[in-house]
Amino acid sequence: MAVNGQTLHVRDSGATENSGKPVLVFSNSLGTDFRIWDQVVVRLADRFRILRYDKRGHGLSDLGKTPYAMADHVGDLVALLDALAIDKAVICGLSVGGLIAQGLYAARPELVSGLILCDTAHKIGDDALWNTRIAAVESDGIDSIADAILERWFSTALRRDDPTALAGWRNMLTRTPAAGYAGTAAAIRDTDFTEEAKRIAVPTLCLVGEEDGATPPALMQELTALVPGARCEVIAGAGHLPCIEQPAVMADHILNFTREAGLA
Repeated sequence: MAVNGQTLHVRDSGATENSGKPVLVFSNSLGTDFRIWDQVVVRLADRFRILRYDKRGHGLSDLGKTPYAMADHVGDLVALLDALAIDKAVICGLSVGGLIAQGLYAARPELVSGLILCDTAHKIGDDALWNTRIAAVESDGIDSIADAILERWFSTALRRDDPTALAGWRNMLTRTPAAGYAGTAAAIRDTDFTEEAKRIAVPTLCLVGEEDGATPPALMQELTALVPGARCEVIAGAGHLPCIEQPAVMADHILNFTREAGLA
């Protein structure tokens, strides 16, 4: 779909034939495409209209001009919702997707009925961390940092017991355009939503994998404390991507939250 001067790879699925169903939007993490949500979506497709997309520089979407600002990613999502005439949605964002979700609420709060902030934070990392990672990717490619990323992404059990799955997800990571990865890393580096998080006034659920090595539970608790009325749930047996390791648990949390908040 052409939006905001970019061609974005979009999947609009679920209960699309029934305009009365609530809309659930998924925004994925750095170095991934929207396939990470596949096993969550199949468990929710009868209850929601579900929108997934590859952000610029990832998956099958355009690269665009790099480096990016967070406003670029937020603007893409705003334009996508406007193009599809979606005037209200629950936004589920993971890692940088969680920053995009917070940025969307800050820019266009009327579009957001609820937030599900997964394995993310109000601020992720510091300048030194991101500058080092960007330099490594620009110099030696994503492959040079892939093993370290996979350790943060997945639990010890998956990395030990399922080498085939691990190899597949490594392929997804390393086939991300290096410029798209580095460009989005720059956007994360430059984003601090501490004050914006304090002004969130919609129902908010925070989810985090117990073994998340990128945005660990303690950091998610900090974000939860900033957002008025938010609660945090820790998902056992998962790292940074519980949508892959524990999709049934994640789907149950989404269903319970949306029902309790009157969003589904």
